[in-house]
Amino acid sequence: MKLQCPGNPLERYSSRREFLYVGLLGSVGMALPQFFGSRANAAMKQFPQHAPVAQSVIHIFLPGGLAHQESFDPKPFAPAEYRGPFGSIDTKLPGVQFGEFMKETAKIADKITVIRSMSHGEAAHERGTHNMFTGYRPSPALSFPSIGSVVSHELGTRNDLPPYVCVPSVPNEYANSGYLSSAFGPFALGADPGQGDFKVRDLNLSEGVDDKRFERRRSLLQTVDDHFRKLEKSDALDSMDSFYQHAYKLISSQKARESFDMSKEDDKTKDEYGRTEPGQRMLLARRLVEGGVRFVSLTAGGWDHHDNIKGGIEGNMPATDKAIAALITDLDRRGLLDSTLVMVTSEFGRTPKINPTGGRDHWPRVFSTMLAGGGVKKGYVHGSSDSLGGEPETDKVEIQDLAKTLYHQIGINSESEMMSPGARPIEIVSGGEVLDAILATKA
Repeated sequence: MKLQCPGNPLERYSSRREFLYVGLLGSVGMALPQFFGSRANAAMKQFPQHAPVAQSVIHIFLPGGLAHQESFDPKPFAPAEYRGPFGSIDTKLPGVQFGEFMKETAKIADKITVIRSMSHGEAAHERGTHNMFTGYRPSPALSFPSIGSVVSHELGTRNDLPPYVCVPSVPNEYANSGYLSSAFGPFALGADPGQGDFKVRDLNLSEGVDDKRFERRRSLLQTVDDHFRKLEKSDALDSMDSFYQHAYKLISSQKARESFDMSKEDDKTKDEYGRTEPGQRMLLARRLVEGGVRFVSLTAGGWDHHDNIKGGIEGNMPATDKAIAALITDLDRRGLLDSTLVMVTSEFGRTPKINPTGGRDHWPRVFSTMLAGGGVKKGYVHGSSDSLGGEPETDKVEIQDLAKTLYHQIGINSESEMMSPGARPIEIVSGGEVLDAILATKA
């Protein structure tokens, strides 16, 4: 797989720079320049950062629009046409129920925070997705960077691993770097850990290339770079330096490569997460944050249930529910939950009333989001929707509030400014408030 990006410097110079023999061709190789962040530009930062609570973020995105009524916010006392085809189940929190097919997450409800009053007002898939990935409403004048790209820009690499990884691929155009350099875009695996013999291509040396030969080729590439730099005096060439340095580090670092190696996990753990796409993606996400990746974004299932929501939930929810519960439990068991912020979001919710084809349509006025770890409260429900699940009833939460809270927990001051094209300073988040009510310790 090749990630398309018009600003990708690797594509612009690949015909001249024959570094493909190093093993950087393919899905991973072509994605490297998009996410290996170069040094964060201190001149762009107008406000100091603060001490982080979370070291990493795992963003689990449920594309299509998860029905809050069938998941985190059931309406058991509503009329049947609003209640939907399922019942509800008790959780570990007294008086709090989840949808019938969220049995495993219900068991760990004492470790999570659920926001039942999210709202953004964008009913189109693309616009809803844009909101959840960037923290901004779409603008025709500016392409906003994803939250993962902002994290990459502000915090940079750790342990020779990319700061921002998408599993298994970049899910949509809004997960990219926007007006920031493509150097801060995501690293895409190009392979799915939930599909059989998973292996990230091009992290190992090509067959027949030993360490000495690898170093000779690295030296040769540097000589070629120097030659073209003298001929062209191109700023674009200078901007490639950081990419090459990080690419070589990733290929040559055994510890970094092992973070992507699912064979290191035992069968018991794989079974615990589930031998499914959601399960193995979330297991890999845990390995990546354990190794040092700052922001992992992954998708699970498909939730655009305009028709037959009963079949859609039955087909998608069991594997996703099991994987989410296993991830939270595993992070907690390993002592990583407090330092890892897990966030489960979707584009929007679904209509309060079941439609004539047995589904629910787009409904952005109110929906649910789940968070765990990273300094948020354990066993807490924030806000509520009305009795039919149509509007926020208490403590309405906007996307800017959620984004601002995430940045705060990972140590980024969201009032800082970054430079857009034309040297216009843009706030990381415009408006909104840190959600003190969901934090274990107030901001």
